[in-house]
Amino acid sequence: MRYLVRDRIFGIGDDYWIEDETGRSVYLVDGKALRMRETFEIKDREGRVLITLRKKVLSLRDTMTIERDDQAIATIRRKRLSLLRNHYRVELVDGTELDVSGKILDREFAVEYDGELLAEISRRWLTVRDTYAVNVLREDADAALLIAVAVCVIRLAEREHED
Repeated sequence: MRYLVRDRIFGIGDDYWIEDETGRSVYLVDGKALRMRETFEIKDREGRVLITLRKKVLSLRDTMTIERDDQAIATIRRKRLSLLRNHYRVELVDGTELDVSGKILDREFAVEYDGELLAEISRRWLTVRDTYAVNVLREDADAALLIAVAVCVIRLAEREHED
């Protein structure tokens, strides 16, 4: 399933919809203003919070956490030794690790688990400006989690690029 994400994601307080490939609004990204740390919520069509994204305040490297039901389910940070391309590691609480690599700022990257491609993030399929697609390749994959991973990795890469 392919999801379309508008690129103007990181204005705190900005809300926008993520659409499926048929154009139906599926997830609402709600940027929380007036918080001490960057916070975004991904909600379903009924307004239920599915996932919360938070930037960790005190960490040596920029880090974001993904939470579900007020419990951390994943931590995302840049890999220490990545020379040629952008590489990020997603550590799930159960010990599973996802690898994210590619041209993050160009919105051309992939999310893999143990060498298996779970999602591709790309602009190449689209003609709509300021939009990228998250193509979830496995039907049994958690689409909201993979979208959250893409959002977090892009935000971390942008912050690093700004510094």
